[in-house]
Amino acid sequence: MKTTIFKKLILLIAVGVFSQFAMAHNEDNAAAIKQVADIVAGINHFPSDDALATLDGIAANGGLAQAIRDMANAAANIEHSANEEGRGAMEALQNNTQMPERGRVLAGIIENFSHTCSDADKERLAELFP
Repeated sequence: MKTTIFKKLILLIAVGVFSQFAMAHNEDNAAAIKQVADIVAGINHFPSDDALATLDGIAANGGLAQAIRDMANAAANIEHSANEEGRGAMEALQNNTQMPERGRVLAGIIENFSHTCSDADKERLAELFP
């Protein structure tokens, strides 16, 4: 009897610890994708030095989802528009049915970026990433 209670207690603790880790991971992803969206909304021809440093940091963070790292990398390489590699990566993200809708929208905006975000794209990003 004591062994069963002890096993249940250990299981409960393990689930609690792992769920907290998963929640922290999701919070990190949410914060990172918001940063990418905010930066993309503010790009004028190319990212500023501060924005570039932030995007490079996100792209290099192995603890974040690969899709977010790919978006950060594509946005970091914008010079008037996304480069060919970035457009290809963003197209792949848009075609990924497991990707949340707001992620697909951001990927589409990055893929089709031309000099600056349109007012409609800025509004859409503000709605999706408040």
